[in-house]
Order: sequence, then C-alpha cells, then structure tokens
Amino acid sequence: MQKNKIKSGCHLYFLILLPFLLFAGVQQLEAQQKTYCNPVNVDYGYTPFPDFTAWGKHRATADPVIVNYKGDYYLFSTNQWGYWYSSDMLNWTFNARKFLRPWNHTLDELCAPAVGIIGDTMLVFGSTYTRNFTLWMSTNPKANEWKPLVDSFEIGGWDPAFFTDDDGRLYMYNGSSNNYPVYGVELDRKTFQPRGTRTPMYLLQDWRYGWQRFGEHMDNTFLDPFIEGAWMTKHKGKYYFQYGAPGTEMSGYADGVVVGSQPLFDGIQAIPQPDPLSFKPGGFSRGAGHGSTFMDNNNRYWHISTSIICVKNTWERRMGIWPAGFDKDDVMYCNTALGDYPLYLPGAGKQDAAGPGWMLLNYKKPVRVSSTLAGFHANNAVDESIKTYWSAATADKGEWIESDLGDVATIQSIQINYADQDATFLGKQTGIFHQYRIYYSIDGKKWKLLVDKSQNKTDVPHDYVELPAPVQARFVKLENIHMPTGKFAISGLRVFGNGNGSKPDPVKTLVVLRTEKDKRSAYIKWSPVDNAYAYNLYYGTAPDKLYSCIMVYDYNEYWLKTMDSQRPYYFSIEALNENGTSERYPILKVQ
Repeated sequence: MQKNKIKSGCHLYFLILLPFLLFAGVQQLEAQQKTYCNPVNVDYGYTPFPDFTAWGKHRATADPVIVNYKGDYYLFSTNQWGYWYSSDMLNWTFNARKFLRPWNHTLDELCAPAVGIIGDTMLVFGSTYTRNFTLWMSTNPKANEWKPLVDSFEIGGWDPAFFTDDDGRLYMYNGSSNNYPVYGVELDRKTFQPRGTRTPMYLLQDWRYGWQRFGEHMDNTFLDPFIEGAWMTKHKGKYYFQYGAPGTEMSGYADGVVVGSQPLFDGIQAIPQPDPLSFKPGGFSRGAGHGSTFMDNNNRYWHISTSIICVKNTWERRMGIWPAGFDKDDVMYCNTALGDYPLYLPGAGKQDAAGPGWMLLNYKKPVRVSSTLAGFHANNAVDESIKTYWSAATADKGEWIESDLGDVATIQSIQINYADQDATFLGKQTGIFHQYRIYYSIDGKKWKLLVDKSQNKTDVPHDYVELPAPVQARFVKLENIHMPTGKFAISGLRVFGNGNGSKPDPVKTLVVLRTEKDKRSAYIKWSPVDNAYAYNLYYGTAPDKLYSCIMVYDYNEYWLKTMDSQRPYYFSIEALNENGTSERYPILKVQ
C-alpha cells in the first residue's frame, strides 16, 4: 500500500514537472535549428508616433544594418529604440538604447542608422539634416555600454553608412533623393571631420535599367525614382557600392551595385551591374532594398534588406536576410530564390542553395477557424501574401485556425506570421509575448501536440519552428493562448516539408517577347504545368548568371520591366509543388 502511494506521488511529481521539461526541451531544440525563414523574427517596434494616414497601429522597421563584431552579429534598424545581437543569426537579444540627446529635435530615433567598425570600436550614427546628431562609440555593445565620440557630428545627411578600408581610412556615404545622387566623403580618423569635398557616387539611370523605374510595376512615368541606402563592400581590390531603389513601398524595391576601383569614385566612370543585387518582387514577403552586406564567422557573405507590407501605412515594413557572395568573375550576387522558404543558417548547409528543399504544403488549401472578424477571411492566412490576413473575432485563449494540407505529407517546419489587428501599442515595447500551441492530425479527429509555446515569454511576430524530427500529418491546427495586443490575427500560417507525391513536370514552352520600343521590358508566357502551384522565373545577362528570380503563383505569364536595355538576356523557369521543383527549362537567349 505504501509502495503504491510512493508510485502515485512519483507520477504526480512527474506530471507537474513534465510541462517544464517539455518547455525546456523546446528551447533546446530551437537552439539546434539549422534553418531560418524570412521575414526576420525579431520583436519589431510599433509605429513611433501617431500617423493619421494609417488605419491601425502596427509594427514597422526598415533600413537594416548587420555587422559582425567579435564573432557576434549586431542588427540595427529604423526607430527601434535599441538594437539586437545574436551568435547564430537565429536567436536575437534586444538591447534597449535611445541614441538621441536632449538637443536632438527629430521625430525619428536612429532612423536608417549607420554602423561601422574601426579596430575594436563600433560606431553608430543616425539620419539627420540638423547637423547635430551625436556620433556614438562602444567597445562592449553586448553589454550596452556606449559613450559619445563626437557630441555634435556636423556631417548631416539621410541614410548614412560607414566604410573602413584595409588601410584604416574611414569613409562615409549618404543620400536619399529622387533628384540627387548618393555622395561619399573621407573622414579624418581623429576629428571625424570631412577630408576634401563630397564625391557623387551614383545617380540612377532608369532610362536604361528598367528595375530602377518608379512604381509598383515599374510603370510610373510621372515620378522620378529614389536612390538611397548606401553601403560599401570591398572584394579582391574592387569596391562594390550598393544602393536602394526605386521606392521603399514597392514590391520591386531592390539593392543595386556599382563597381569602382577606389572608395570614392565618380558614378559616371564606375561600372553598374545591370541587374539588382537583391531583388524579390514575388512570394509571401516581397521587396529586398536598402540593406547591408556582411560576412559570417565562416567567411561567407549575407545581405539583409527591407521587405514590405505597406498596408496600414506606407512605412509598414520588415526585414529579410539572404545568402550572398561573389562568383568566379567577381560579380556580386544575392540568392532570393525561395527566399521566404526555409534557408540554412550560417554553417548549417550549403549557403548558395535554396535551403533544404522544404516546400510550402498548404498554399490555398482548405481552412477552418474558430471565428472571423468581418472582412478578414480565413483563406487570407494561406494565400501567400503578407498584405492580407485572417483575424479572429477576439484575442481570447482558445481561438484557433486549422489548415488542411489536402493529403498526408512530411512536415519539417512551421512559420506563424502574426498580423496587427486592433493593436493598441505605439513605439517600442518590451516584456510582451505570444503564446500558442500547434497540433497535428492524420484524419482531423485525433490530434497530437506538435509545438507547445504556452509558456513562451518572448515577442515572436514571425515565429519559425523547425521540428526536431519530421512528422506525417494532413491537418495542422494553431491554437491561441496569448496575444501581446490586438486580436488573434494571422497573415501566414505556413507549413513546410514535402508531400508524398511526385515533383512537378517541367515547363514545356517558354516565350519571351522583348518590346522593340523599350527593351527594358518583355512579355513572358509559359505553358502551365497541371501539378504545379507556382513557378520560379530566372533571368540574367549571362547563361551562368541567372541571379534574378521572380516567384509567380497561379499565373503562367509575367510582364517583366527590369532589364538593361543595352544587353541580351537569358531566361529559364522551373515549376514548384508540394513535392519539390521541376527541372529547369533550357536556357533561352533573348536579344
């Protein structure tokens, strides 16, 4: 009898301890993830001040910079009242810090920041036209230890960037305009005053390069495009000057590259790469402009840039990180193909690859929900657009959304993208958190717990969970436990893995009709594939440099308006479904 009592007590103790063990296990498994998924999952701040053009409070940031400092990655972006650091580019820790001084009169707190490294010192400076923003320094940014280096840095300008050359000389670039170029100037290392006059680095040539044209579809002939977001990278003695264009609210927002032989060069003599470096006009999370390039601890390049939502406000934006590098001909490139599908983290896989090959399993598949707020329909959560979302009628614990994959599939990871519906916050928030559970089922009747974040205490607006082991399931259900603010709303419940069927058939016909009057543009059409849900259209100025990729869902045609009018182009295409990608179409040359 006593023995049974002891056994019962052990069972009770184990049941009490079990949730804590499971939660600890989940955290440990997260640290072992080999993949990540854009948008970057950090605790984005809310709009810093009321905006009467917006129809709801919402999260936002843009203009990101990542620098590798003493083996850790430091991430700064617009108006976050602080910055993040990470050792693995997956788990980010936020350091709260206001960089404004009492005499700074601006609505922006470290807007479009410049971050540079000189020796063992990190420099930080924000956009300003007041000519009195403080230049900050730190030798221990992880501990959030900062002090003014120059109280009133008199070189004002928007979208600044620092660059330290191999010889120790320091340069600063800045500019954001639809009329003027981006400029560069050398700074004195002791006084941080300019040495010489500013050099115009580059002014857009949208008459030649189609992707630089203004407009959502590069079709606005009434407004000049913007150039902004300077960054410099040195590779094998060449200087790769990067810039953002044509407008931050556009799906075609991208970063371009101009190559020169020295840190300051006249853009007329420099050589522009004809296609953008980072470009992502299709898919769930669109846009890849105004960013920075950095190197990981394995000496591999990455590029972080701004992606768009731009629904509640023009400045409603997020961030994405893409593998980058230089090819054998020293052409700088960025891989955004399948750029919002799972990608390998640094050191976890072949960086150039499009990740582990896990496909989206629930695109436009049937959805059931616990309730619906009028106008925010359930299928918005699986339509592969971050601009649309489903909202439950409340934020109550127990609200849920269920996704039917259509057939049993192998699930490898899940991304939960929360939307802002009836949010109440303004500015940066700390101490807020999401809590949820995910269940899976073969038949939609018997459910098993898959992910338990009911004890989570972190803010995860774009949470991505790589499972410790794949599971076979047809149904996935996300149950709300706690929202930080607003209603339970989801812009993307995205289930990744592989189906148990065949990859799509290859595209049989690809036609590219380049317009004679404007060779920047072409009408592209291809034969549809019955067992495909999307296509990746690749193109470039050489058959081995098809670095630009556009993901097209549902349709088998595309108006391309991004080309260099003075070069021939090469095209290929592949089909996508839940089981993988098809063989690519033979490369097609178009004059």
